[in-house]
Amino acid sequence: MTTKTTGASGAPREAWPSWTLVRVLRDRNAGFYLAGVVVSGFGTSALWLASGIWVKDLTGSNGLAALSMLAMWAPTLFGPFLGTLADRTRRKPLLIRTNLALAALLLTLLAVDSAEGLWLLLAVLLVYGAAGVVHDAAEAALVATAVDPALLGDFNGLRMTANEGMKLVAPLAGAGIYAAYGGASVALLDAVTFVCATALYACVRVHEPKPEPPTVAWRARTAEGAHFLRGHRSLGPLVLAGGATMFLSGVHGATVYAVVDGLGRSPAYAGVLSVAQGVGSVAVGLVSGPLIRRLGARRFAACGIALTAVAVGLRAVPSDAVALGAGAAVGAGLPCVLIAALTAVQRETPGPLLGRVAATANTLLFAPTAIGLAVGASLVDLVDLQALLTGLGLATLLPAWYLRRVRVTGPSAP
Repeated sequence: MTTKTTGASGAPREAWPSWTLVRVLRDRNAGFYLAGVVVSGFGTSALWLASGIWVKDLTGSNGLAALSMLAMWAPTLFGPFLGTLADRTRRKPLLIRTNLALAALLLTLLAVDSAEGLWLLLAVLLVYGAAGVVHDAAEAALVATAVDPALLGDFNGLRMTANEGMKLVAPLAGAGIYAAYGGASVALLDAVTFVCATALYACVRVHEPKPEPPTVAWRARTAEGAHFLRGHRSLGPLVLAGGATMFLSGVHGATVYAVVDGLGRSPAYAGVLSVAQGVGSVAVGLVSGPLIRRLGARRFAACGIALTAVAVGLRAVPSDAVALGAGAAVGAGLPCVLIAALTAVQRETPGPLLGRVAATANTLLFAPTAIGLAVGASLVDLVDLQALLTGLGLATLLPAWYLRRVRVTGPSAP
């Protein structure tokens, strides 16, 4: 039951955000899912940072250290193809099998103790990233079936809060464990978190019919997710605006050390700004469900993009207080379009297509960030920082304007 209070006008309004977590945790399946997200997210975030340190220690190469992080991210580019796997079988058993397979795979890293084992480490990280794409697609599809549709916005917001919260804690924990016991210990920790997450996912109660055998070729099935997004009257604009926003966020992200220089701080101060951004993301996750219900997905996304645009422009001001406030505002604004898009995908996509559509949407939303980082890295030393940040702030307003102006006409895609 949704708790209501009465506003000044006498109209009922939701008592949020204090009741958001309670409402979701009252849903048994949502509670187990969130617990699994927290546990597995901790291990993944710890390994993400520790893997770069591990490769750096083994080889002394900054380039190879960066390559280790790229290996985990690169499979996102193949999301439409990998997402097809999530629609070929029941999603709950697929999640369980994927988690257990990753736990076993991580144990092979116990053999890496010199530069000769670098190939094994990179290969494991590449498979890890590919399995993560399949896992995320299957999870998005299963959540849409197992969780009350009215709670999807709340669930996705709290999932974002859990992920961002782990990013504030887990990398430091992973670095500490690595420093004390070595990279193999971090891999073992991540394997244990996957086993624990498996136990939590196994507690989810859901009835899934067996998918029908495919009637078209694999390539055609892969393309169906993109065709659905392109033809849908509301999902297409959301994903398009989200991809554009994430591209611009990548360009902006490449300026972080230039911003720190402008503040007269050491490079380590970037960590403080990152924490401020994480706090903003944690906060918005708690209120995203009520805000999506009140504003609608597109307006919620547009408001978040606009907040991000203002915050990016404010980073041109050389002030610690402004930089920290802008960081928190970016953290609060940027996830809005991601939460809105994922929630809309889960609500609007037919179940048999959901794995492919979710994976395709994730690729279109997150892949532009890497391109933006490359563009930003080439611009940051060529363009005046204040002018660059001001221009990026203005450019980021365009996706918000697009979402507010685009007309939703015609029927949804079948």
